[in-house]
Amino acid sequence: MHSTLLILPLIGHGFSQMVIPPMLRFECSQLVVDRIDPLVNPGSVPSPHLHQIVGGNSFNASMDHATHDLPASSTCTSCTFSEDFSNYWTAVLYFRARNGTFKRVPQFVSEGLRGNGGITVYYIPSTTNSSSVTAFRPGFRMLVGDATAISPREPRKLCHRCMPATGDNSNINCGAPDDQSLPKKNCPGGIRSVITFPTCWDGVNLDSPDHQSHVAYAVGAQANDVGPTGKCPASHPVAIPQVMYEVMWDVRFSISFGHAFISNPNT
Repeated sequence: MHSTLLILPLIGHGFSQMVIPPMLRFECSQLVVDRIDPLVNPGSVPSPHLHQIVGGNSFNASMDHATHDLPASSTCTSCTFSEDFSNYWTAVLYFRARNGTFKRVPQFVSEGLRGNGGITVYYIPSTTNSSSVTAFRPGFRMLVGDATAISPREPRKLCHRCMPATGDNSNINCGAPDDQSLPKKNCPGGIRSVITFPTCWDGVNLDSPDHQSHVAYAVGAQANDVGPTGKCPASHPVAIPQVMYEVMWDVRFSISFGHAFISNPNT
């Protein structure tokens, strides 16, 4: 996937009170679309590329986890789960028409939810109760993806689906007909992107220089597993909840007359 995907989940809670299936799923409406990236390019305005951001209203270009406490700094959130002042953001999608013009593709809400664009966020604990899962520590940050990628990378449950006009319950996430590449045909229900984050942590660092090395995907986890599965490597022995984004891109105009792509410095 040709994009950088970032998350600052600062609070993990509520899993012991879940009913089956044990997960949180909630809509986060659009907070802002801007060239700001406090994780990769802190203090830089503008940042090298555009992001869509959701979550707590204290989001800004400089958010040092040692000094910026999201629950204390934010007074409201664009997420329907009103206790979550985390911020979540992704790169944006552009449509390039045959005449060479560009248009940012807006997001819309997943079927059955209410909101204004944005992202559907999932927090998924172990669904088998076979492993002990540790909640995110205050200040925890992680990043998925590569903003410089110009070809598909390891298929770690980063995928896209051309959606029908309504209803799509018969296909599991990132299984057929999903693909790492963006669809190139008309999609009556838009394009759905699913981004799944690692479920293993080194147990020490809230962040790392590349914002990725302190977390890892589990060994033996299958492509379509839900929640923390497999075995965490010795270097990252602590299982954490699985965070997943579901982003709906409104390409319900005909994509067959152009090309859609995720923004990055190479485009």
